[in-house]
Amino acid sequence: MKTILVLAPHPEVADAVKAAVDADQVRVIHRLDAEEAEALLNPALVDVCIIDADQGQLPGIWTVEKVIRRLPSRPVLVYTGTRDWEWEEEAYVQGVRQVLMKPVRSRVLNALLAQLWAPAPAHSESTAPLPAASLIPTTSADPPENAPTSPVALSALRDLSKILSHSLCAEALLRQFLLALREILGVNRSAIFLRRPGSAFPNLSQGEEVRLLHSTCAIGLPQGLLSAFKLSFESGIGGYLFRHGRILRRESREAQADPAMQKEFEILGVQVAVPVPDRETLVGVAVFDGHVTGQPLSNTELELVFHLLEALGLAVKNIWLHDQLAANNETMAGVLRQLSSGCVVVSRELRMLHANQAARHYFAPKGRRQRDFEFADLPAALGSKVYQVLKTGAGIAPFKYRPADNPEVVYQTSIVPVSSQAGELPGAALLIIEDHTQTEQLHRLELEAASLRLVRQMADRLAHEVGNAMVPLSTHQQLFAQKIDDPEFRDSLEVALTEGVRRVKRLINQMRFLARDQLVAREQVTLAALIKEAYQEAQQYQPLKSAQLRYNIGQQPIVVEGDRLSLKHAIAEIMLNALQANPSGARIDVEMLLDTDRNGRDWVHLEFRDNGGGFTPEAARRASEPFYTTRNVGLGLGLVVSRKVAETHSGRIEILGPQQESSGVVRLTLPMSQPPAGGG
Repeated sequence: MKTILVLAPHPEVADAVKAAVDADQVRVIHRLDAEEAEALLNPALVDVCIIDADQGQLPGIWTVEKVIRRLPSRPVLVYTGTRDWEWEEEAYVQGVRQVLMKPVRSRVLNALLAQLWAPAPAHSESTAPLPAASLIPTTSADPPENAPTSPVALSALRDLSKILSHSLCAEALLRQFLLALREILGVNRSAIFLRRPGSAFPNLSQGEEVRLLHSTCAIGLPQGLLSAFKLSFESGIGGYLFRHGRILRRESREAQADPAMQKEFEILGVQVAVPVPDRETLVGVAVFDGHVTGQPLSNTELELVFHLLEALGLAVKNIWLHDQLAANNETMAGVLRQLSSGCVVVSRELRMLHANQAARHYFAPKGRRQRDFEFADLPAALGSKVYQVLKTGAGIAPFKYRPADNPEVVYQTSIVPVSSQAGELPGAALLIIEDHTQTEQLHRLELEAASLRLVRQMADRLAHEVGNAMVPLSTHQQLFAQKIDDPEFRDSLEVALTEGVRRVKRLINQMRFLARDQLVAREQVTLAALIKEAYQEAQQYQPLKSAQLRYNIGQQPIVVEGDRLSLKHAIAEIMLNALQANPSGARIDVEMLLDTDRNGRDWVHLEFRDNGGGFTPEAARRASEPFYTTRNVGLGLGLVVSRKVAETHSGRIEILGPQQESSGVVRLTLPMSQPPAGGG
């Protein structure tokens, strides 16, 4: 079988060559460039090399030069899409046999190959390699015992290396090797035992089964015997070859002294065992009988067979690695196919390595969802980000993508690099995209429903509070005409008006401060004076004669910057909450603590402690929620307003629950406008 190596950046030329030649007679191997085909650039592995190159470009000439240097005895053909006579002249000077124009024409290619592979005339010397069968010595005279193998036979043995590229099936590769070896050397019987593929992967567990060698293929031995017979790395032939790595003959002193070896040689009916290494460890053991003439294999033959088996062992290990990678790739592809999210893998050359069904549904044109999916099918907004990841190696944080032609659709998108080694640019990028349209719609509906619930709750609370304020006023309005002259009625009306105005005014202030997202005014505010003013305001809503206020303000005034009115209202709401905690004998203790964070910024903590029953766990958790209250009067917005004012001033409110304090404590933290002059 002939081998054609096609070097082409795109598979079209290789596919055309495969379609043109007879698959039973010619094998076509495709590689992207000379670097990828480095291991195949060997005259023993390739009969013809075909290069797809653009004329006028130096990389094409460099590829031609490298291939001809590595394959001096093999013809090189070049396919190109344009004519450039200077480029063609340079190609012919380098040694190209023929420059052809694309596309690949079957008749022209086969005619050219027939000329290249035609046998040379009898009177001329031919450089083409002879088939293995023609290299077998034809003399009928028996060579003397242990005579060295003829150069012709040795040449045929070297030519066996061609079969290493024939198959990715280890059993088929080994059987083809044994058949060729029997044809050349006339070996009576032979067998190859291999360890399990797991030994090729150090990360896998090395159990007892991995130490055994199983028969993979054999010639001249009954299959029933081999199915039940195994060699071991622990003892016998396998153990000796594993420890020493040398060829072992049945009549050697080591074998004669070991009963296990003799028994294995006898069962198999062979004369010599040869290790099958992979340049690192032992992959298997090959056993051979002598020639069909009865003569043993010579040392020269065995030495060459050993080197061939070394290459064969490396090929078997690579087959195992290929199978493992193929299985891993298929597993990963299967996982990606089953994901509901769209997954796309793009190479550095912007080729689609994988696209699952969900991604095709999102982006592929309707008529091509089951066929090739190209990078150009991705939206430009996503394609540019994928290109950015491939060029920079940095992933992109998850983001939402809305198609320009359908903005109602929302995709949650992530793009991450796929790197083989740290520090290198990624070989591919993974695009993960998930349809969040329904989730976004549900979230929007939830927000709208929450807003409606809040509006309904606010309307209900406002109606209740305003209604409570209006009841005394309405009652006095009805009696106004009859009792306007009654001094007692006028005093009662004044109290009702004062109380109603105060309650409505507090509602107005709460709504006004809740609606503000920024400071209306900025001024330097001394906390000591602010606390006194806030306490007076709080007492207007909860007048208690027995109430007490105690606070520790330190030796130096503490100043903050902000809106005086909103800060006073926030502190008044906290104090009003403390006054209501114990109406019979309320006491409020205010403690000021200074603090400096790791960034060097100064803060002041105001802790308001009352003498009431303290916060329950639920009250501590929900105290800052809108409309939450444990009393029958009020909106439940006091601490909500205080928190909003604190946050507007870059501060915060904390409710200390029963785990931290036995009484009710509210901590207000505000940034200081300037460091204090002395300690506090």
